[in-house]
Amino acid sequence: MIYRIRIILDVKEDVLRDIEIEATATLEDLHHVIIQSFGFLGNEMASFYKSDETWKQGEELPLESMDDGPNMRDKALNNIFTTSQHHLIYVYDFLNLWTFFVELKEVGEILSGSSYPNLIHSEGEVPEEAPEKMFEAEGHEDLDRDEDEDEANLDSDYNDDNFY
Repeated sequence: MIYRIRIILDVKEDVLRDIEIEATATLEDLHHVIIQSFGFLGNEMASFYKSDETWKQGEELPLESMDDGPNMRDKALNNIFTTSQHHLIYVYDFLNLWTFFVELKEVGEILSGSSYPNLIHSEGEVPEEAPEKMFEAEGHEDLDRDEDEDEANLDSDYNDDNFY
């Protein structure tokens, strides 16, 4: 079986790639296809996250585990994508946060004479720099305080003569 997967870069302009990859390929294989098809060097950390249809980020599927957790590098795609799991988020380069939406679009048969993975459609150019991400913390209204108020609080906190 092969998977036809659409990978969309999270930027204003449409930048996407459609690929075919064998269902038995690994997350590491998918990682390499993504970085190659978007023109990245592949020398940065990356991770996948399970997602739902609204692109809500869920469980991390790290290529390299930083602790004793599972290493997902060798996990086959047919163990990741299921009848209810068709969406992943892929983050490349944790300093710049290049973010991609990965969606299983179709399952098909392997065609004899074809090699996989296979880039079947490419649209748009990758921008020079990753777009800035705006993060919101749910339930943390105190994070929206005025910066002048924060500076005033800092000044008053450290006006004590006993501070060394």
